[in-house]
Amino acid sequence: MSVALLPAVLCVIRRDLTVALRRVQDALTPVVFFAIVVALFPLGVGPEPQVLATLAPGVLWVAALLSTMLSLPRLFANDYTDGTLEQLLLTPHPLAVLVLGKIFAHWLLSGLPLVLLAPLFALQLQLPADAMPALVLSLLLGTPVLSLLGAVGAALTLGLRGGGVLISLLVLPLYTPVLIFGAGSVASAVMGLDTEAYFSLLAAFLVLALTLTPWATSAALRVSLD
Repeated sequence: MSVALLPAVLCVIRRDLTVALRRVQDALTPVVFFAIVVALFPLGVGPEPQVLATLAPGVLWVAALLSTMLSLPRLFANDYTDGTLEQLLLTPHPLAVLVLGKIFAHWLLSGLPLVLLAPLFALQLQLPADAMPALVLSLLLGTPVLSLLGAVGAALTLGLRGGGVLISLLVLPLYTPVLIFGAGSVASAVMGLDTEAYFSLLAAFLVLALTLTPWATSAALRVSLD
């Protein structure tokens, strides 16, 4: 990354964070949704610790996935409305790198809080303490992938009526492997099994998503703006 490009990316990240913090209700929506889902689940299945511990990996990961999807329609919508996306297209910097900055800001707002708060909510689901590191690491590797893949869906549906539903249809099949291996790593940790293979696959997904999705997202944005 060139010296001139780095300040531009940092400016994009800082702007998105500033705009999000001015709309606190939008920034808190994914976290509140995650907390509500996890809090209500024990009321539905009962308080048995063994049952909750068995279901906890899947519940936490599904809640994290749905929380991330909840914020995807706003990823580019405001910039599309106020003309910021057109300005990004006119800059001399690669659009894919600037888009990566926007995706990183989205993850800081919607993914990182889930990573930090998940152990606290996991206690409510009786997740063993030995599985907490696996939960945090799986979310740390998996939630950026959710944001990267979701950005492609958000760009493809930009400006379309009912875009939120279309995003769900586009990205859910792509999210499925991340959900399987993310929840599987935590479940294996609960049972005392080796989790290295799961984390290796999640890391591979992250590298692949970092390599391909910014370019796919920028191409989709150009199509949506034409």
